[in-house]
Amino acid sequence: MSTAQAEETHAEELRELIEHIVRVLVDEPSQVKVVEVRGENMIIYELRVAPGDVGRVIGKGGRTANAVRTLLRAASGRRGMRAGLEVVS
Repeated sequence: MSTAQAEETHAEELRELIEHIVRVLVDEPSQVKVVEVRGENMIIYELRVAPGDVGRVIGKGGRTANAVRTLLRAASGRRGMRAGLEVVS
């Protein structure tokens, strides 16, 4: 497997991780969408959920969103990548 293929596979695994975590948290799991935006040396995942679920994903004081970001950083770091999460309303 080439480096580009491995990176693509890892990026897909990270996207699936975010989707899995967030679908458990929300009332409308079918509305969860994660879009990958690649930068020079980082991947930003844009998370979109139903309007009524935005508060659940962000959490009190941003704690839930920050917890998901922490998991994402740990998982991406193990794969030699950098990744971030943005909740888009």
